[in-house]
Formats: sequence, structure tokens, C-alpha cells
Amino acid sequence: MKRISVLLTVLPFFVFSVVKSYSAPTDTLALQPKAVYGKEARVISYILDNNHYRKLKLNDSLSSRILDHYVNELDNNKTYFLASDIRSFDKYRQSIDDLTHNEDVSPAFDIYATFRKRYHERIAYVMNDLINRDFDYTSDEYYETDRDKEAWATTPAELNDIWRKIIKNQALSLKLTGKKPAEIKDVLKKRYERFNKTIEQFNSEDVFNIYMNAITEAYDPHTNYFSPKASALFKQSMSLSLEGIGAQLQTDNDYTKIARIIPGGPAEKSDLLHNNDLITGVAQGNDGEMVDVIGWRIDEVVKLIKGPKGTTVRIQFLPAKTGVNGPSKEIKLVRDKIKLEDQAAKKNVIHYNANGKDLKLGVITLPNFYMDFDAYQKGDKDYRSTTRDVKQLIVELQKEGIDGLAIDLRNNGGGSLPEAINLAGLFIKDGPVVQIKNSNNQVQVQNDEDKQVVYGGPLVVMTNRFSASASEIFAGAIQDYQRGVIVGESTFGKGTVQTVLDLGRFINDKEEVGQLNLTIQKFYRVTGSSTQNKGVTPDVKLPTALDATQYGESSSPNALPWDVIKSASFQKTPDVNANIIAGLNKSYQERTKVDPALKKFIVDTEELRKNLADTKISLNEATRKREMDEAEKKKLANDKDKLDTKLPPKDGKEGVAVKELTKMDDQYLREGLLILSELVTKRIG
Repeated sequence: MKRISVLLTVLPFFVFSVVKSYSAPTDTLALQPKAVYGKEARVISYILDNNHYRKLKLNDSLSSRILDHYVNELDNNKTYFLASDIRSFDKYRQSIDDLTHNEDVSPAFDIYATFRKRYHERIAYVMNDLINRDFDYTSDEYYETDRDKEAWATTPAELNDIWRKIIKNQALSLKLTGKKPAEIKDVLKKRYERFNKTIEQFNSEDVFNIYMNAITEAYDPHTNYFSPKASALFKQSMSLSLEGIGAQLQTDNDYTKIARIIPGGPAEKSDLLHNNDLITGVAQGNDGEMVDVIGWRIDEVVKLIKGPKGTTVRIQFLPAKTGVNGPSKEIKLVRDKIKLEDQAAKKNVIHYNANGKDLKLGVITLPNFYMDFDAYQKGDKDYRSTTRDVKQLIVELQKEGIDGLAIDLRNNGGGSLPEAINLAGLFIKDGPVVQIKNSNNQVQVQNDEDKQVVYGGPLVVMTNRFSASASEIFAGAIQDYQRGVIVGESTFGKGTVQTVLDLGRFINDKEEVGQLNLTIQKFYRVTGSSTQNKGVTPDVKLPTALDATQYGESSSPNALPWDVIKSASFQKTPDVNANIIAGLNKSYQERTKVDPALKKFIVDTEELRKNLADTKISLNEATRKREMDEAEKKKLANDKDKLDTKLPPKDGKEGVAVKELTKMDDQYLREGLLILSELVTKRIG
């Protein structure tokens, strides 16, 4: 969790109110498993043993992995359990497999009971001691927010000191926003009262849901269990996910992190929130109270952020650009419903003067691979789909006389597999696009059957770390056919296929049962190389702030491995070859030395990488204030100096981008278009 401190100033004849003494519950009514949980566990283990792609058996080795995963899910920051608790759980290390097969889920509730006991001990210490403490902000000490690097505390005294730093850090953060001692204490008191309320609302279904996911995710990160409540919330979120601010969230230590900005939503349109920003508070309307959400469960944060179309929500956050040591920001967004039109493909034309030749460069931005299945099934001839929309946009761009085309797949998390195949067919004559292998090692080749090539000119495909699944299939096919040049970051590496199984098909019980999301197949490129884990490596790599060990499929220790199968039979195009790729990379490297905008972008990206990797927070007020001021100065300088430079002269001629490209804030796209322009001029030359 996060650390905050309280400065309680005692004045003559006046004392700030003290937090009322907190007493930990006796837990006489410990949570107990329902009989149906054992049935679900046994059925799930049977399905995993026999139907999961990996063909792994639930055995002692997996049992050990499951135990570690479950403990980590309960206490991912090592701030509750003691080392002695961890040792006591070892009695389950080699037996979870046998117990599960025998319909016994008692380890889940035994371990959770210990967690709950430690939780209440910590809350009592926070409420009765730390919130009322006067901290010394002049000492030079740090708090490590990423406690993966730390060992389990061996004594309560060690945990006390960890929590002293947690609360001191949180209090200092509030102090630096201008809050007075009494206000700081009040915020902390309410924060930990909410924590306590959340844990008190935890029921046996919640415990079982976490435990079963520890079992399923031991096979791979995309095999998941949904309890009846979780399943209902998932279905609801799917139907409501396009109404709100348009952001996908995930937990990151004490914070709720922006994992992905959804194209077409209020967050994207405002350009005020970005990937990796850390949310610290949420308020309703123009003047509602800012609710502190540090340390909250992610589903509780989502409830605050979501809301009806047209309503206002205020978000307080730490920008990724300045990191955890930078100043917080507050923004206002009006919730909206993200329409299909907002998610659909869009086009743009960028003008560029390359060595005296005016070029028109087309850009098609593709947020996901979509298809209106309802309209299609009803026989509507005008149903919307990715391929149909992109085809129409290409026709329009060709009428405008474009010289080259860029397909922007950044942050495209995938979608319809048939659409990825059909879209690739717009750029190649025909042939295989993707291979799919099941758990029985049977390989099915998916082909583009349409011999028509809608666009045969110079092509660049832009990718980043969040281009996944169907995006990787399309980008991989374009690269394998040598039809275009892939520019950007390596993709996510999600190369597996899941199916949803309703456990009610296998269990006859009066109690409701959940669902299993099961990995059953794996994607392979036409060359035989899997998209799993490694993703698609770009032909021209641009700077990245994201570490592959933290972002993407390879960050999961249980991810299915990359491997290779037999290549499909396909015919490469003559459009791109090794010499062309080498030339583009050489030109790019030359630009990194002389192009002011690119040089600045590289420096900014490295700065962001450092901010994302910095998990230590100073608990010294002067140091923290200096770090905040420095971060704010850098940001203001960056905003003022936003890509106001021209490309340097080349070969004695002024290779200068016209305003659209010169002033482009999106440096990734700018670089992609410069590479595209070189492809165009090579063809012309």
C-alpha cells in the first residue's frame, strides 16, 4: 500500500482530534467454503488436465506454483504476512493437486484466515498509532514501493517499520499538496476505514474466486475462472465498457494504473490521460469530494469512475511522464458512450516535401478488429467491418492521390480473427495468413481467398507494445510476405485462443456455478513462427520506455512459450527485401544524430523509462519537493518545446516537412511517415 504521514501540531489550549481506538474483530465467524466449490474445483481440474492446450497435469510441481500465486494475490506487496506464515503454508505446497481432485478447497480458506488476521493487526496499528504520529520529514530515508524485491518480514516489529514508511509516505504526499495536519489525518482515517469496510465485505465466493484463478493461471495467464458474481460483472462490463471515460485499468502496487486508453473515448479525445498514469483520487461532478483511492481494489475504483453519459468525473493522478516522485494533476472529463463510429477505422493525409517532391502520405488508424455480427447475421448488406471500412478508406485515399500508406495498429488489442485475415487480403494477392494449432498438434491454415489486391503501393505498419492478438497476425503476415515495413515497438505477444465453458454444463447443483475461460489453441505465422510470447519484432525499431519483462505476454512467468512449426506454402512479394530494410535503418540511425525532434524524443523516452522503473520514494520533504519541482520544470519545458523543429537539409536540398509533419506531436507516427516517404522515393528513384 502507500505511505502517508500526519503532522499533528499541538497549540496552546487546542488539540486536534485523535482517531478513535480501533479494535480488530475476533473473527469468530471465519469464512467457510460451500460444498459446491469442491465440485467446481474438481471439474475445473479435470478440464484443465484434459483440454488445456498445454496438456499439463495438475501435479506437485503445479501445486507449488499455485500456492505461491495465491499468497501473492492476497499480499502482493509483502506487507501483511510474516515469514513464519509463509513457512506454515508449506504444508500445502505438494498437496493442492490431490486436494483439488478430491473436492477439497480448504487451503484457500485456511490461508485467507491467516491473511485476514494479519490484515486486522496492521489496520489496528495504523489506526491506533501511525495516523496520530508526528513524523520527521528531515531524515534521509526511502520507501521501496515494489516489495517484490524485498524478503518477507520476520517479526511484527519489521512489519511495523514497513508500515511506518507506508503511512509516512502517504502523509508526506498529502502535505505536499497543501493539506493541513488535521486534513491529512482525516484523509488517512477515511482511507483505512474504507480498506476495513472492503475486507469486511469479502465473502467466501471472493476467496474461492481468487484461489481458483491461482489454479487456472498456473497453466497460462489467459485461462481464468469467473465465479457467478465475477461472471455477471464481466458480462455487465462488456455491455457497459463503452460508456464512461474510455480507459482500461489495472492494479500497480498501491495505485490504479491506466493500462490502455480506448480510442474514441473522452480520455483519448481530451489527451489529458495517458497509458501508465497512476490514479490517486476520483470525484463526482464539478464540486464533489475528491475520494482518495490509493490502495483500493480495482473494481471499487472502476465503480467510482464509471457513470452515465453526460455526467462529469474528476480524476486526480500522477502522470507517467513525471513518475511517482512528480506532482499530481487533476482533470475533469465528461463521461460518454463510445460509439462504433469512434472505434472504427479513420483516415488522414499528411503532406511532406521530400527532396523537392511533394508527397501525400495516407494514414489509416485502426483501434481494433471489429465486425457487426448482429447486422451480418440479419443479412444486412451494409454491415460494418474492419475490412469493409478500410477498403473504402483506401479507395478514398487513392482518389486523393496518396503516394504511400501507413496502417496504425498502436494500442490495437485485437478482435475478430476473420477480419485480420481479410484485412491482410487487401494487400496481398492470396494465400495463407495465419496457422492455428490445437492441443492435439493439428494445424489449420487460414487463407485469404480473394485474389484482388486493393492497395499495392508503399506500405508501413505501425505497432507498439499494446498491439496484440489479431494485430499481430496482420502485422506478421505483412512482414512475412515482405509486403510492407513494420515500424515501432515489438508487439504484446498474445498468440493464444480461448473458449468460455459454462460449468453448469458439468455440475448439477442448486447453487450457481461459474465459468472457465480456457486456452485451447495457438497462433502461428505463415513462416511457422509463433506470435506467442515474442510478438512481432519491427523491421525498424523505435525508442521504447516499456520493459518487455514488465509489459506484454513475456512478463507472465506462466505464459506459453514461443515455438516454431512447419512453414506454410506462400509466395513473398518483391516490395521489401533485406537491402531495403538495412537502408531504412541506416537512414533512421543517421536521423537520431541530426534530427532535433527525434533526438529530443529519444531523450524523453529514456526519461520516461527511468520514471517507470523508479520505485523508490524519498521520505525527506526537501528532497521530495525538489524532485517534484524538477519534474514539473521538465514537463513545462517539453510542452513549450513541442516538436517545433524542422528536419535538417539533406543532400544540399531542404528536406523540410510542411506544417502537418513538422508540428506533429506524435513522434512515433512522424518517424513512421518519414520511413514511408523513403520507401516512396526509393520506388520513384
